[in-house]
Amino acid sequence: MKMGDEDVIRRRLLIDGDGTGDDRRLNVLLKSFIKWCNATNEPGESQVLHDRMLAQLAQCEFAVTKSRLSALMSAAELQNYENLSRQIETGIEAAKQDIESTKLEFQDAKTVRKNRIEYDVLAKVINEQPDRKETDEKLSQLRKELGLLEETREQLERKLDMRRKQFHVLVASIHQLQAMLDDSETEEIMDVSLEAFEDDLCDVQKAASSQPEAMVE
Repeated sequence: MKMGDEDVIRRRLLIDGDGTGDDRRLNVLLKSFIKWCNATNEPGESQVLHDRMLAQLAQCEFAVTKSRLSALMSAAELQNYENLSRQIETGIEAAKQDIESTKLEFQDAKTVRKNRIEYDVLAKVINEQPDRKETDEKLSQLRKELGLLEETREQLERKLDMRRKQFHVLVASIHQLQAMLDDSETEEIMDVSLEAFEDDLCDVQKAASSQPEAMVE
């Protein structure tokens, strides 16, 4: 069963689909060339077939040029995409480095802020403390008061020591007087004892009279 030209063209269109139709153009050119070879020697018909073949050949050359340019454009686009991909990768690496650097700067900023807060707290505590001049004045006043207390203590100790001596003298005199009273053998001994007692009393009075002078010192 022979297939007509329309059937061949229809099949080629089905095979080529939405393509550029290069196969169909080549087949049409081939058929035109065969028809031109088998044509009669009539000048008009031969010239028409010749012009038709030239037009079809020009279409084929245009399709080839278009395909070559499309391939070159695709290659250029592919190279452009590769360059763009490398630029994106470089940008990503730079962004990562910037992020790491920013993290370090952020840590430094946190440390500075922490130190500043601690400094402010310490400065507040220092400001709440009294002035050094005022503290020195209070310390000097306390030293003076301590010196006065030391002097008072020494005076009291001297006074207590004097009272203790006077008490010992008085006790000794009482014992002597009691001994003399118990011994009543002779009046002479009594007189001597009385004189001794009077001497002791004089000593006690002298010691008592010298007490105000010691307090004044």
